[in-house]
Amino acid sequence: MRPVVLLIGKLPHVIGNVAEELDHLPIHWLGAHDQPEVVRQLETEPRIECVIMGAGLDDQIRGDLIGIIAALRPDVCIHLKDRASGPEGLVPFVERVVQMQVLARPRSAAMAG
Repeated sequence: MRPVVLLIGKLPHVIGNVAEELDHLPIHWLGAHDQPEVVRQLETEPRIECVIMGAGLDDQIRGDLIGIIAALRPDVCIHLKDRASGPEGLVPFVERVVQMQVLARPRSAAMAG
């Protein structure tokens, strides 16, 4: 079973584009672009191992989402993309996080955590 990663971004098509560009990775991608969708994904998919948030959301929304994610799923790491690298930095950032934090973990430990 492939690990699940939740991508959160300002625009739904951006999240879809990231998943398409990284379809070579053995990941099941989920996307969310607003608070209700984030809550729905976290409550309905217990296999989420990692949350990656893009830089397009304003700081207040990002902060609110961090609080919601931490409250609903204290077992999940949250990664925030920097703003300096711009939109073109999103795919490389997501790939680095997934390679180092999700795919490098032994599957038995990841599934138990």
